[in-house]
Amino acid sequence: MTVVRFAPSPTGHLHVGNARTALINWLFARKQQGSFILRFDDTDTERSKREFVEGIRQDLSWLGIDWDREESQSKRMDRYRDAADALKDKGLLYPCYETPEELEFKRKRLRAQHKPPIYDRAALKLSSVERSKLEDAGRKPHWRFRLAHKDVVWSDLVRGDCRYNTANISDPVVIREDGTFLYLLPSVVDDIDHGVTHIIRGEDHVTNGAVQLEMMDAVLPGVLVQFAHVPLLAGAAGEGLSKRFGSLSLGELRDKGLEPLGVTSLLAHLGSSEAIDVFSDMAAMIADFDLSCFGRA
Repeated sequence: MTVVRFAPSPTGHLHVGNARTALINWLFARKQQGSFILRFDDTDTERSKREFVEGIRQDLSWLGIDWDREESQSKRMDRYRDAADALKDKGLLYPCYETPEELEFKRKRLRAQHKPPIYDRAALKLSSVERSKLEDAGRKPHWRFRLAHKDVVWSDLVRGDCRYNTANISDPVVIREDGTFLYLLPSVVDDIDHGVTHIIRGEDHVTNGAVQLEMMDAVLPGVLVQFAHVPLLAGAAGEGLSKRFGSLSLGELRDKGLEPLGVTSLLAHLGSSEAIDVFSDMAAMIADFDLSCFGRA
């Protein structure tokens, strides 16, 4: 069965841009008679707020989007720690001791040399004695996932054949110095555990696809997932809408008196080859939806 997920971080209000992502995922799931998961990526305990969780639920319901299952990452921390321990045992998570200032200095030096600011894996060269000295001096490690530095290939449902060599990407930080997780590993673990079959999101996440596919294979070899990276919202001249229409919260649209069906009718076709039209109801929108109409930007 087709399983998709919409995974907002409850650190603010739902905006038009991420509401469009939710809608496309929902339409795809309903067209395929599949399952739509609402997953709150709330590992950032300082910024995640209960009122934002409630607000996102209300906004999606106002748009006419329902969900078959709800998950919260904050309730699954033991699962992520187990996954991290397994990756450490495989040598795929390694501790790094550079401070933010030291890392920024490295990036600036590489840019000055007209080189990409890719992490140099200096931490892998540290001996156990050197690591102990750093920890005795008060340094706490952050942990990076060791990429395989190989071509990662997939057939994207929107962009077609994609190929990225992960040697051109910094090993991503997975665990912060304080032991909290960044989004990557929890997201991969959840997608595996919840049986997600399709990840549909904006094209700004294309490179992340290569990293996630490597990590998925490290966590559970043989997992199959399909990506679809849709064009981002843009104006007629191609400019981003992050500070204009794309940044409007759904609460603002409600306050302006917009009808939810009008909003979803617009968002359903933005970025596709289909003309903008107003649907009579959500059932008609589902029947009309075709992911193949979204083109590569």
